[in-house]
Amino acid sequence: MATMLYKLGRLAFRRRHFVALIWIALLTLAGVGAASAPAAGNTSFSIPGTEAQKAFDLLEQRFPGMSADGATARVVFKAPAGEKVTDKLNKATVEKTVKELGNGSEVVSVADPYLGHAVSKNGQIAYASVKYKVSGMELKDSSRDALKESAQHARDAGLTVEVGGDALSATPETGSSEVIGIGIAAVVLVITFGSLLAAGFPLLTAIIGVGIGVSTITALASALDLGSTTSTLASMIGLAVGIDYALFIVSRYRAELAEGREREEAAGRAVGTAGSAVVFAGLTVVIALVGLSVVNIPMLTKMGIAAAGTVAIAVLIALTLIPALLGYAGRKIKPAGEKSKLLGGGRTPKKPARPNMGTRWASFVVRRPVAVLLLGVLGLGAAAIPAASLELGLPDDGSQPASTTQRRAYDLLSEGFGPGFNGPLMVVVDAKDSHDPKGAFTKVGDEIKGLKDVVTVTPAVANKAGDTATITVVPKSKPSSHTTEDLVHAIRDKGADIAEATDSKLLVTGSTAMNIDVSQKLNDALLPYLALVVGLAFLLLIVVFRSVLVPLKAALGFLLSVLAALGAVVAVFQWGWLSGLMNVEQTGPVMSMMPIFMVGVVFGLAMDYEVFLVTRMREAFVHGEKPDQAIVTGFRHGARVVTAAAVIMIAVFSGFIGSTEAMVKMIGFGLAIAVFFDAFIVRMAIVPAVLALLGKRAWWLPKWLDRALPNVDVEGEGLRDLSDSGREGADPDEERELVRA
Repeated sequence: MATMLYKLGRLAFRRRHFVALIWIALLTLAGVGAASAPAAGNTSFSIPGTEAQKAFDLLEQRFPGMSADGATARVVFKAPAGEKVTDKLNKATVEKTVKELGNGSEVVSVADPYLGHAVSKNGQIAYASVKYKVSGMELKDSSRDALKESAQHARDAGLTVEVGGDALSATPETGSSEVIGIGIAAVVLVITFGSLLAAGFPLLTAIIGVGIGVSTITALASALDLGSTTSTLASMIGLAVGIDYALFIVSRYRAELAEGREREEAAGRAVGTAGSAVVFAGLTVVIALVGLSVVNIPMLTKMGIAAAGTVAIAVLIALTLIPALLGYAGRKIKPAGEKSKLLGGGRTPKKPARPNMGTRWASFVVRRPVAVLLLGVLGLGAAAIPAASLELGLPDDGSQPASTTQRRAYDLLSEGFGPGFNGPLMVVVDAKDSHDPKGAFTKVGDEIKGLKDVVTVTPAVANKAGDTATITVVPKSKPSSHTTEDLVHAIRDKGADIAEATDSKLLVTGSTAMNIDVSQKLNDALLPYLALVVGLAFLLLIVVFRSVLVPLKAALGFLLSVLAALGAVVAVFQWGWLSGLMNVEQTGPVMSMMPIFMVGVVFGLAMDYEVFLVTRMREAFVHGEKPDQAIVTGFRHGARVVTAAAVIMIAVFSGFIGSTEAMVKMIGFGLAIAVFFDAFIVRMAIVPAVLALLGKRAWWLPKWLDRALPNVDVEGEGLRDLSDSGREGADPDEERELVRA
């Protein structure tokens, strides 16, 4: 592989005009496609295989036009102090608002609070339920605006009005987070390279890659049902890895220049060595992201595939556009260790050059491997302790900041009707095969009334055919509580007895039941997903490093960093530690998607640092250095670059901590802290300590496996036989051979 990529790098360097035109054309084509594509709303949301989804599907068949999984809104009214919502003027305001709410094109129905018994016992609070044709993720902005305007009109009339429900759910705004991340990345790159031009290449190519990826997603959004949320992960991951991959190749190019090679030769060797690491690092990220399809949640699958496509584009750009840009830059890119004149280059150093920080640190670890290993493992172990108390759930309006109208509506409903009123359960009774459907509906209602934690059970509402009915159950406890989850399971357990006695089927659905089912589905998928991703990556790393122990150490180190990151997430978002600093207004269960999301994304990114750092050590070892010396050599060449890459990644993810959406804030914090743990503790401390203790055994591989594995030559051993003097001119036969390949 190193030889093929070496040829590709030289070809891109020589044919830079052609390469640049190809990427400009692709960016233009993707941009035109995005601009001309029909507008697409957010992707539809479904959870195949869950009981809640089966109930929704059944309702669509038996109650046509009901829009069972459509968005809902609860407009909550509270009368001024000393008044009631049943007073004449207040009632007139509420009824006028209800009429306005029913005018929307996507509205199915609006329930009048005075006709639907939706007034609290003390008469101070009432609510109107609004039902929409489409889900909250597909609802048009115009419908949300109309909902907000109607509420504001009632406020202007003197009532306290708040709006809850999923109708107001929208793609969260993260403000200038990406701009801040790019700004920090630019500063880090300038410090790393000592050159504005060299620092600009990774930024430029990353932006081009993300531009092509996100524009392609936008262009295909309507045809493939890709919503606006699909591009969020793609842009976040694509930007981070795009900068990192280009950073490693530019850094290796400058190192090759420092060894006295000509620029074209240096570009070829940079792509042949660092580019090989980029290919395999990119493959681990793609495996982790595509593997999200194991969960069988369509929205998550699409997000993973879209992000994987953007990562693939970042790899291709790093292998082709970077050497082309290096060809344009010429002598303006300085060898490693030299700075541009603008940043103080060209001055005579006053003191002899000291070994760089990476060399000094690696030398220390090699001398004290046991102490460093114990300190690193114990530190991450301590950080992972809170993970033992991990509670999972999906966010509802009760987890929103207190400043939002959704949270205030949640609190008003709890005040007037009890906390369970914010998460009613819908029980669907399928009595198509029953000889007495009405009797079955009555029996179900009576059985549920006898369960604990039930406040209200409404009479069954049957369809026209009379073979299916819905029953609304209001729990005593709030939607996200364990008590409510136990009630859902208790109702489902009753369903087996009821089915036998009445020849009917019972299904529990609604937003609360759906959240419970999604959480369970994610929990059940975590171990298979972890086994798939780690297993495939383990096999890939065996091919890369030609070792069994190095990939095993990489996988175990990753698990340790993920557990520590989950512990930090629990401490901040569940326990409330440093919640003021993180602007976390409401603590509660950790989002159910967080563990599997972190496993997928962080594993791919962690393997980046493993591949880039350890392949440099492997390269030195293969070229004749002793194991301890190879570790120091790897750090001398790679530590500064890996540190810069990690800081950039942390900066990109940390920008999302400023989001007003709790879920996005949690993802940003979790990914940022995971990268910190993995890059600076696992890869920079634990990895060299373990390798130092293992010595030559680290690179052990059974002979039969060595013969069976393909030789991909990531460390560029085959390039040693190439003569610099004989490679400076263009080789037409070589180019034709590469094009045919």
